[in-house]
Amino acid sequence: MNSLAQTPIVIAHRGASGYLPEHTLAAKALAHAMGADYLEQDIVLTRDGVPIVLHDIHLQTTTDVAERFPERARKDGQYYAIDFSLAEIRQLRVFERRQPDGEATVFPARFPLTPGLFTVPTLAEEISLIAGLDRSRGKQTGLYIELKAPRFHAAEGQDIARAVLEVLQETGYAKRASQVFLQCFDDATLRYLRHELHTPLPLIQLIADSSWGEDSAVDYDFLLTPEGLDAIARYADGIGPWLRQIYLGSDPQGAPLFSPLVGEARARGLLVHPYTFRRDDLPEGIDSFEQLLDLFVGQQQVDGLFTDFPDLVVDYLRHHPPARTPQ
Repeated sequence: MNSLAQTPIVIAHRGASGYLPEHTLAAKALAHAMGADYLEQDIVLTRDGVPIVLHDIHLQTTTDVAERFPERARKDGQYYAIDFSLAEIRQLRVFERRQPDGEATVFPARFPLTPGLFTVPTLAEEISLIAGLDRSRGKQTGLYIELKAPRFHAAEGQDIARAVLEVLQETGYAKRASQVFLQCFDDATLRYLRHELHTPLPLIQLIADSSWGEDSAVDYDFLLTPEGLDAIARYADGIGPWLRQIYLGSDPQGAPLFSPLVGEARARGLLVHPYTFRRDDLPEGIDSFEQLLDLFVGQQQVDGLFTDFPDLVVDYLRHHPPARTPQ
């Protein structure tokens, strides 16, 4: 399970989230059983500074917070995790990700909006689960931790980078460079981790589409340029681009079109781990999940893939071992 191996690593995006509600311990246990190399943890902090595993800084799209704490929304109508203690977070129940109106799931064919089955784990609890499964199954499964919205947390008086590193220190993972990735959309946080907190763990610069408004302080268009990649190479070990920043569609004859991003990143010694490979959300011009994997594994030869369906990618790689070009 080495990111420099010839076969790309399989990163379970929020766990086996194509089958169970994202970031639940059940989704992580299933992804572990499916053979994922790494399990992803998105981290936000509670009011008392505890790292919990949750994709959003707010709670209402994946939990029943509005029903349990109806008076706790901010003026924008959202319920922020950082406004709740860990004890309060433990009272919540997690659902499949819902549409903003709360009436339907984002992905209609996935797990139903069944109430009461799942809870929000802490990072320490999830690490304990993964370590236990590694022991009982004779595996070594990696952590792939994203620090969510560091600038938001800083404005609330919290240092999310230090909080995450403290949990990794306490659980024995702080120096496991072959078993832990840290990722973030914020370049300043990655520099902080590398140059001030001196983590030995590999760092991945996530790259958003500039239209998303992920972080107004980061120029993602610049990061995609040769000069931007030069800058990334000075503090990070790889990039996590949106897959559509690599695959650009098809030409009039139907042949796939690619940006030069993978080759340019490789020329600077950067790993490339694109996101997100979903069977039920294929890019325009792609007819099947296998075709999508053919493009990224067979042609682009990426180093890893974030996927909601780790079993399908593991099976694909088993039957289509990539012929890797020596770097």
